[in-house]
Amino acid sequence: MLDVTLIRQHPDQVREGLRKRAVDADIPGFLALDAEFREARAGVERLRGERRRISAEIAARRRTDAPVDEPRAAAKALGDRLAEAEADLTRLAARHQEFLDALPNLPDDDVVAGGKENNEVVRSVGAPPAFAFPARDHVRLAQDLGLVDHRRGTDLAGSGHWIYRGEGAALEWALLNHFLDAHRRAGYEFVLPPHVLTYEAGYTAGQFPKFAGDVFVVEEGEGGRPERFLLPTAETALVNLHRGETLDERELPRRYVAYTPCYRREGGSHRTAERGTLRGHQFNKVELFQFARPQDSDAAHRELLTRAQELVAELGLHHRVTKLAAEDTSPAQAKTYDVEVWLPSLGTYTEVSSVSNARTYQARRGGIRYRPAGGGKAAYVHTLNASGLATSRLLPAILEQHQRADGTVVVPEVLRRWGLPEVLRPAHP
Repeated sequence: MLDVTLIRQHPDQVREGLRKRAVDADIPGFLALDAEFREARAGVERLRGERRRISAEIAARRRTDAPVDEPRAAAKALGDRLAEAEADLTRLAARHQEFLDALPNLPDDDVVAGGKENNEVVRSVGAPPAFAFPARDHVRLAQDLGLVDHRRGTDLAGSGHWIYRGEGAALEWALLNHFLDAHRRAGYEFVLPPHVLTYEAGYTAGQFPKFAGDVFVVEEGEGGRPERFLLPTAETALVNLHRGETLDERELPRRYVAYTPCYRREGGSHRTAERGTLRGHQFNKVELFQFARPQDSDAAHRELLTRAQELVAELGLHHRVTKLAAEDTSPAQAKTYDVEVWLPSLGTYTEVSSVSNARTYQARRGGIRYRPAGGGKAAYVHTLNASGLATSRLLPAILEQHQRADGTVVVPEVLRRWGLPEVLRPAHP
């Protein structure tokens, strides 16, 4: 949620920031509503104060046996006025909150306007592999090596689902173990959160109400509101760990790592770009999250990006880092870098980690503050997240970039300690 004081004091700055996202919000209209809302709130407080005064007068008269008919009549008339004023305030408050809830985060100043076409490649590591043989795509490799069973996955759960089998399941688990081990050694606290979350969790994360239709609903409330839903990413759970809390500054940063499956209502097709494990309704991901002081959040953002990059580099994969333009950045985030791996069969890159800084946007929605060590008013924390990493897109990159002419695939050395062979061979030579 945006700071309403910022909107009041710097409306042109807010409007320009939103325009970078192609959002043309009616800021002047909101400011008029805001003025009406504040006046209505002040009016209600004045009437409540008058009610307290009359109640005190009635009590005082009763102690002296003085007549109370006149103040009682005044109290009744005031009660009617107050009920009407409170109803008006409730309607204005709902409109006020609805406007704020719909606004995305403001992009950082150095985030350029526009969509994917304006994303900026800031770093490239390694070079695309060159093959002296007809290279196979990840779908064929996974099938030939007996790693993924798409047919039976579809039979069990419908399209967009698959089953890891044999060395495929072992490779998936080795990736997860490797990532979790690395993050725990770096001081991140390991968390296994619930997979079913409440509406408040989605609201704090910035996904609701606008993107309520993107989740798998477990329990539906009034108006189709997802009262309980399957988490689309562990970020949605982790940002809520301290919802409604005021942390001690000396506790910051709080750094967490979680493993969960992620459940999403993804669209799919039979194109190679969306086949295999690249896009599905359920996939595994290790997620990193930090609650940081505002003055530390840029450094925390760099640290998270470095962690994601190092993991990809350890797998021996050619990749790049892309800074997203405003329209391609998630609505809750102020700045995002994507770490993208090269897929030879597609001749393009696919994202395996999004590393984002939400500034105070999520903290305001969730009421997450910290108390300065030297005293003073509590302030909102900054929240940051990063995939560390998503495995379902790493598997295709590993298969395609590390394939050999005989149809085998070399397993990255860092994964072999988890019981994997040096080379994956076809299940049926």
